[in-house]
Amino acid sequence: MKTKYAFKLIVPAVLLGMVLSVPSFAQDSTSSSMGQKVENAGSDTESAAKDAYHGTTRAVKDTAITAEVKTALARAKNVKSTAIHVSTTGGVVTLKGNVPSSDMAQEALQVAGQAKGVKSVDNELMVVSSARTD
Repeated sequence: MKTKYAFKLIVPAVLLGMVLSVPSFAQDSTSSSMGQKVENAGSDTESAAKDAYHGTTRAVKDTAITAEVKTALARAKNVKSTAIHVSTTGGVVTLKGNVPSSDMAQEALQVAGQAKGVKSVDNELMVVSSARTD
């Protein structure tokens, strides 16, 4: 009777042990896959950090260029700089606003183009006549 009772306990225990050990064998192939995923995540994080650094560096340079162009426009005698909005993206300066003459627009374009770090100037200035005709 004791043997029968022991057999009833041992067989289920062995079967349970086998069932529980199957995932551990399967885990070997997924652990290398998981290791690769962790490595890829680390690589992606490194790339993101580099991109953030370069983006921040470019933004700081663009801000410096914008400040230099605004200062140069303020010093220019023939330019009404308060009417001109200056922005810079990737070293490309954009001038926007309304100016009273095409000569002033041309002067602003020339002054902006001479600033340090400027790759090109996008002139979006509008010439608006201040004289009214009734």
